[in-house]
Amino acid sequence: QVQLVESGGGLVQPGGSLRLSCAFSGNIFVTYVMGWYRQGPGGQRELVAAEPSGGVTDYADSVKGRFTISRDNAKNTLYLQMNSLKPEDTAVYYCHARRRIFGNEYWGQGTQVTVSS
Repeated sequence: QVQLVESGGGLVQPGGSLRLSCAFSGNIFVTYVMGWYRQGPGGQRELVAAEPSGGVTDYADSVKGRFTISRDNAKNTLYLQMNSLKPEDTAVYYCHARRRIFGNEYWGQGTQVTVSS
C-alpha cells in the first residue's frame, strides 16, 4: 500500500520561503506521477503543481515563477520549493500520487502552511 507523508510546513512571514517534502513508500516511486495540491480555509482542493505525464510541468497560475516541484528518485521523495510566499498561499498542502497506466491514486495527510506577519 502506497503511503505519502508530507513535512516541512509551518508559519512563515510574507516574502519568505518553505520547502515541503513528501516521503513515498510502499511501491516503486518512479512508476508514479506526483503532484502537490492545496486546500485553503473554506475552499476546495486545488492543483498547485504536477509533474508532466508527457509534457510540461503543470503549475497553478497563482504560483508560477514562485514554486518549483521536483523529485529525488534515490530518496523516494517529492519536493515543493515555495518562494515569495503570500498570505493567500495559506492552506493545507497535500501530496498526490497517480500510478502510470493503471491510474491508482493516493493522498498524503497534508501539512499546514501559514503565511502571516
